[in-house]
Amino acid sequence: MIAIVGLVLLFICVFGGYIMAGGSMAPIIKAAPVETFIIAGAAIGAMVTGNSMTIVKGFFGGIGHILAGPKFNKQDFMDCIFLVSKIMKVLKAEGAVALESHVEAPESSAIFGEYPRLLKDHALIHLITDSIRLLVVSSSAPRPDAVEDVMTLAIKTHHHEALKPAVCFANLAGALPALGIVACVLGVVKTMAAIDQPPAVLGALIGSALVGTFLGVLFAYGIAEPLGNRLTQIIDDEGQMYNVVKQIIVGTLNGHPMPVIIEAARVGLTHDFQPSFSEVFDGLRGK
Repeated sequence: MIAIVGLVLLFICVFGGYIMAGGSMAPIIKAAPVETFIIAGAAIGAMVTGNSMTIVKGFFGGIGHILAGPKFNKQDFMDCIFLVSKIMKVLKAEGAVALESHVEAPESSAIFGEYPRLLKDHALIHLITDSIRLLVVSSSAPRPDAVEDVMTLAIKTHHHEALKPAVCFANLAGALPALGIVACVLGVVKTMAAIDQPPAVLGALIGSALVGTFLGVLFAYGIAEPLGNRLTQIIDDEGQMYNVVKQIIVGTLNGHPMPVIIEAARVGLTHDFQPSFSEVFDGLRGK
């Protein structure tokens, strides 16, 4: 919701400062609907033309994502550490075959079932289960670095896909000032058609045309670009969850002590989501 606060502050400062300087809102209010229709309509049309429907849907879904914030919280990161640690404990104690039923039907697994919020993230669950499947189906134990390469590629691909709507915001921010000029030029064309009118009429028409340039720049650098930056931050924050999974699985396959593996996964998280040492290890003892 902090994004809403920022947008409110943006409009208060821009239009409040304009009014404080003695400007009248009447010309802007009169011209804004038509200019916004031209600019926003052209921007959406260009976006639909240049992107797949999946990305377009992701763009509009990204607005809700920005307002809601990251889908994971600190407890979710702890739960991920607990979940993957339990799976690795079974792997070390009973072997990869014992995990086959868990990875083939995670929604029916007693281990996965303890963490219903994580089960809702299909990308996360697939990263865990597909990585374990490599161990189950291999005739001999795969090298840890080979498993790490596969997981790194899977995470990179997912992250690249998740960032496409944010790239769409960035492209939109780059296009909006130019589309504002398009709206302004159309206003100038309209003004030229009324060149025989009195100065007061021409002034109003020119002012309306300039509103297009103003709105294009405002929408670009005051709205689209900040929203795109925020969406990128959220996606990067959420992406830490997948690195936790990789850290624990690869560390276990390399034979490192479990406390060291878990601590490496914990300290790799940013401070907003990083649980304390005692929270993690007390939680593991409680499990």
